[in-house]
Amino acid sequence: MTLAPIPQDWIFGLIGGLMIGGAAALLLLANGRILGASGILGDVLDGAPQRTLAERLPFLAALIGAPALAVALFGAPETHITGDTAVLIAAGLLVGVGTRLANGCTSGHGVCGMSRFSLRSIVATLVYLGVGFAAFFLARHTLGVI
Repeated sequence: MTLAPIPQDWIFGLIGGLMIGGAAALLLLANGRILGASGILGDVLDGAPQRTLAERLPFLAALIGAPALAVALFGAPETHITGDTAVLIAAGLLVGVGTRLANGCTSGHGVCGMSRFSLRSIVATLVYLGVGFAAFFLARHTLGVI
């Protein structure tokens, strides 16, 4: 029996998921803290004292440095992201507002919260996924942009 090769984007998604899960486990085991990327970034922007600067800066450096290193080693992936800067800025701001409203992002709720059977995280993750499905459906079938 010959196994079909796995497309490269699936491999990168698997590796990324394992890295997020590993980082979450490492932070929990080493510091007793729950990983939430938006919370760590929000703490830096707000100047909140929940985490020390020594804890936040390496995480943010890795958050920026790991993709930069991957692009340097493997080249930039082909994407279908718009080149419209205003759309990208609006999308980023909407994601930021959404994570603040939900008290976390998918790394906090989807990876860490759901693994602890947090009802709030389960609901937040279902809402994230539902809105994503609806936006994709709207973009593809109604607007025809995907």
